[in-house]
Amino acid sequence: MKKILILTDGKAGHENQSKAFARALGRDFDLLGVDFRSKAAKTLSYPLDRLGIRSLALLRFSGPVPRPGCYAAVIGTGSGTFYAAKALARRLDVRCGAVLYPRGYSITSFDCILAPAFDRPRPAPNVVEIPANLVAADAAFYADGVAAFREHYAKQTGRPLDTARQAVAVVIGGPNKCSTMTPEWMHARLDGIFKRRQGSPPTEFWVTTSRRTPPEVEAVVDSYPWDYRLLFSKDHFNPIPAFVSLANEMYVTAESTGMLSEACTFGTATVHALDNLNPGPHKFRRFVEDLVEGGYVDGARKIDLSAQFARASILLDVPAAPGQDG
Repeated sequence: MKKILILTDGKAGHENQSKAFARALGRDFDLLGVDFRSKAAKTLSYPLDRLGIRSLALLRFSGPVPRPGCYAAVIGTGSGTFYAAKALARRLDVRCGAVLYPRGYSITSFDCILAPAFDRPRPAPNVVEIPANLVAADAAFYADGVAAFREHYAKQTGRPLDTARQAVAVVIGGPNKCSTMTPEWMHARLDGIFKRRQGSPPTEFWVTTSRRTPPEVEAVVDSYPWDYRLLFSKDHFNPIPAFVSLANEMYVTAESTGMLSEACTFGTATVHALDNLNPGPHKFRRFVEDLVEGGYVDGARKIDLSAQFARASILLDVPAAPGQDG
C-alpha cells in the first residue's frame, strides 16, 4: 500500500498528531518539512487559497518535492502546513487532510479535517470532530515505557516496582498565556492529593514535572514524600508512558492538553485536571469542560476514535487496515 506523506512544521506536538492520523489509517508515512518563504508569503496564502490559487512558490521544503503516484494522501497539522498540504496534494493528484481547525483558509477545499471539539468547528461534510488531540503511540511504545520505568524506579527507590499496589500519578506542566502556576497553588493541590495517604488500600504516589515547570513550583513538588519523583530540571527521563499504563488515578495540570489527551485515550486510570487556568472562555477551558462533559476527566471513560477514523479514511480515499482504531 502507498504511504501517507506528512508535511511537518518541525513542532513535535503537530508532527505527532499527523503521525497518529497516518497510523490510525494503517499506513506507513514519510515526513517532509515545510515552511513559508517569508511572513509575507504566509499572509498571502490566505487570500490565494480562498481564490483557489495554491502555489508551491510560496513554500520551502526540506527535501525534493515528490512525483505523482508516490503517495496515497497528504496530511498536515498546524497553520504552517495547511496551505502546503493543499498545494502539494494538487500537484500529486491525491486528497489532503488536516488536523486542527484551519481557520482563515477555505474549509471546503480540504478533503478531510480532524477538528478538536474545543475549536468549535462549524459542521461540514468534510469536518470530523474529535474530543481531544491525537496521540502518536501504540502498544509497543507503552510496553517499552513500562520496562524503562521499572528500571528507573528500582534505581531511584532501591526496590522493585510492585504493580499490585494502587498508584496515583501526577503530571505537572507549567504556565502559559491562558494559565498560571504558583507555589501556593501547587501546595494546595498537592495537600489535597496527599490526603489519600490516610486511606486504604496502600497507595503509591508518583510525580513528574516538565521543562515548563517554574523552579519555585518544582521546589514545592520536591518537598512532598513521593514514592517516585521525576524532576525535569535534574533528569529528563520520561515516565509518562508508564504512568498512563499503570496508574489507577492520574492528575494532570489543566493547561497540559497533550498529556490530558494521552491520559484520556490510553490506559485505565481515572483522570483529573488540576485547574490552573485563567478565567475566561478560552480554548483551554473549553477543552477541559468538554472532557468532563464526555466523562473522560473526573471519570474513567476512554476516548475511542474508531468511528472518526473510519469516516476519515473514506474522505481521504485511504482504506484503513483491519483492526486500526484510536
